Amino acid sequence: MSLMTEEETEVRRAKRTWPAQYKLNILSEIEEAKATGEPGAVGEICRREGLYSSLITSWRQQRDEGALEGLRDRPTGRPKKDRTSENLARLRARVTELEGELDTANELIEAQGKVSALLQAKSRKSAEPSTNKP
Repeated sequence: MSLMTEEETEVRRAKRTWPAQYKLNILSEIEEAKATGEPGAVGEICRREGLYSSLITSWRQQRDEGALEGLRDRPTGRPKKDRTSENLARLRARVTELEGELDTANELIEAQGKVSALLQAKSRKSAEPSTNKP
């Protein structure tokens, strides 16, 4: 049993995908080439783009079934996730947290006001001359 070296390993090409508009453009270019009747024009287009005739056949079937037209103006990929509800929930939680902090701050301010008033009253009382001193 022999081990394969790096030079002997098969390199696989990644699967290619084409947008619907590209497929439609190639199909229309091929149709124009066929209409001119120039021999080898379709093969030249396929070689230039690196496409196989079987792929062109399946693209024609997709076009005839209307599959490509449905994708024509649609963006490719997964639709963007609507994060509005997540942001709203996060902001509502933050508002609740801040309201709690505000309530605590207001209670502290009220308590400081009462302590200040009490200290002022004690200060005035101690500053008054005593009439009961011997």
